[in-house]
Amino acid sequence: MDKNNTKSVFKEYIQPTEMKVISKIIDQLKIDKYVKKLDSLTFTKLFIYAQLKQLSSLKEISFKVRHKKKLQKELGLKSISKSQLSRKLSDLPPEIFQAILRHLIQQIHQEIGEEKGSELLEKIHLIDSTTISFCLSQYRWADFRNTKAGVKIHTRVVFCDGEVSPDKIIVTPARPADRTQLDALMVTEKDALHVFDRGYFDFQKFDDYCQNNIRFCTRIKENTIIQVIEELPVDPESTILREAVVKLRKMKFPVRLIETQDSQGNLIRIIINDAKMSAQEISDLYRNRWQIELFFKWMKQHLVLKKCYGKSSNAVYNQIYIAMITFCLTLLMKKKVCYQGSLLEMLEFIGVYWSSCFSTFIKELFKKPNRTSDGRRRLEHERIFNNILEQIKREETWYLNNDVTYDLIF
Repeated sequence: MDKNNTKSVFKEYIQPTEMKVISKIIDQLKIDKYVKKLDSLTFTKLFIYAQLKQLSSLKEISFKVRHKKKLQKELGLKSISKSQLSRKLSDLPPEIFQAILRHLIQQIHQEIGEEKGSELLEKIHLIDSTTISFCLSQYRWADFRNTKAGVKIHTRVVFCDGEVSPDKIIVTPARPADRTQLDALMVTEKDALHVFDRGYFDFQKFDDYCQNNIRFCTRIKENTIIQVIEELPVDPESTILREAVVKLRKMKFPVRLIETQDSQGNLIRIIINDAKMSAQEISDLYRNRWQIELFFKWMKQHLVLKKCYGKSSNAVYNQIYIAMITFCLTLLMKKKVCYQGSLLEMLEFIGVYWSSCFSTFIKELFKKPNRTSDGRRRLEHERIFNNILEQIKREETWYLNNDVTYDLIF
């Protein structure tokens, strides 16, 4: 019988994690030595399921295990209490999930292929962080401000062929500055180009990168003192306002300065230690930095991150890493089935058909719509006019006092 008719979507979905390999790591660490019910592999599967189904609490997860026969069959588990889930979440070291995440990232790199990263802008690494805020009274270990706690997800993503994929994730308390993690997020491979914002501004690090031929591109702060070495000609038909070779205060090595404008007309001052790229390419490159902001927005909207399952550092870190594992698994599934829709659609399809056989999932995923579009909607001008006339007769004219712009529809 065809394996697609027997294997469930969930089994196919988590297959890239290669649970046998992870099991060996767990055995080496002797984590499940005395565990009788909820072992680490079952726990991992359950919390990936929780991410797929957007379960926001341990109580919900426990309820699903007790009442979903298909989930019980998938996990080999008939029930689990909220307290057991909480203890396991806090006891497991985050290093396990970091190892799974690294393994999945390697597979994503293989799927993307090196040839896609060797185009005009070569391989671009976007670096940034996002903060998840907590209540200070419940997360004292992650104190951030006088009244807030939080963690930072320091992230390096690869942007190539118009698609973003995670490359490295470091989770820390929110208090340390972004630049403390910059060295850990940089790569030394040939042709890699790092793009990051002003939160990572550090003269000493920039000099080190120049000396070690590590390429970077970033914005400079408004009060940065620059010494102009040479002004370079600018194409009057381009969007570039200025190009120059400069030295920044406290830096030994020269860099290129590119001045341009954003879509609102604000001045953008970019520095880069690459001499080959054109000023227009550099300007376009820096605009791609916003792809990582879209990545963070997607994570927070479609993965369970804002509400934590536990209050300990291990519980929070484990939840974040499992969320990122879910993202990587969804991306790998999308590439495996050659789905051309959005990643969100892929995630939703998996969430709906997780217990179905894989062949049914593929059939539904690529099923053609039953009806075509009705075309452009015709505006009912007469009905709208009569409604407004009735409002005026009833003296319901309060909206006429507001400062509104004319809308052709109304």
